[in-house]
Amino acid sequence: MTLHYGYDNLKFRNPVVTTGVFDGVHRGHRFVLDMLKKRAEELSGEAVVVTFHPHPRQVLAENNQPVLLLTGLEEKISLIGKSGVEHLILINFDRDLSMMDAAGFIEKILAGKIGTRHLLVGFNHHFGRMAASDFQTIRMVANNYNISCEILKPVQAGSSAISSSVIRKALLEGRLKEANDLLGYDYFMHGVIVEGKKIGRQLGYPTANIRPVFPDKLIPRDGVYAVEIILGDKKYPGVMSIGFNPTVNEKPEKRTLEVNILGFEGDIYGEKICVTFRYRLRDEIVFSNISELTRQIEADRQKALKLLRGK
Repeated sequence: MTLHYGYDNLKFRNPVVTTGVFDGVHRGHRFVLDMLKKRAEELSGEAVVVTFHPHPRQVLAENNQPVLLLTGLEEKISLIGKSGVEHLILINFDRDLSMMDAAGFIEKILAGKIGTRHLLVGFNHHFGRMAASDFQTIRMVANNYNISCEILKPVQAGSSAISSSVIRKALLEGRLKEANDLLGYDYFMHGVIVEGKKIGRQLGYPTANIRPVFPDKLIPRDGVYAVEIILGDKKYPGVMSIGFNPTVNEKPEKRTLEVNILGFEGDIYGEKICVTFRYRLRDEIVFSNISELTRQIEADRQKALKLLRGK
């Protein structure tokens, strides 16, 4: 896949185009990307994805409210690349772009800069100022520039359409299995190992504290998870704790991400790590004493190993 920053100096062969944020690149997104490739083949053209950074909600959010995302930019680019499309155009989303209506976006960018021949639109996708343009408006404007246009049906999971917002809600509520099923892969995060309070080491279970590489990365609900860890060129099983460590912190203030890497010892401060969330084991618990906590840590380790080895 060729990555293009901006929309100037582009030249494609019969480009078949879809646009969107593609946060998470979930099963619904991948259906769109598969159809994009199919249409490009039928039209002897090239499959072109147009996406935006930063996320429009981050630019337009009121009161600087944080917008939590399923994928950082590099993660999103990697996942789209794995789909097999030929081109990805990354457009900077700013206030000026947010004020452009659908007619202007189609005229200036899709027709004028990309030379779009066929446009695929997701079932819930709107673009233009304040996302005010529905499919009928998009199609009418596109036809003025000889761009054929089609809308795709949603990918269903039960009675609901798969969407990034549904997946975010599932992760925040601790429904990891549901989120992973909707994503079509197990949720993951990239981080850097940073120094912590070394409480786990004092208990006999050393943990690595993780700072997410992408500050806006959505962190699943507090609790304990069975995870797989990629460190360097090796993969390890692990147990990850997300929360405030209430048993050992009388006045917990800062949420921490700690992982006990099973079968590994060593100083890895500053190292990059990728954590994949396989199973949710339990909620965060306040234990009566340290002995209860250490017994539960050992039980978590054994359960994680059993689950991960059986996967």
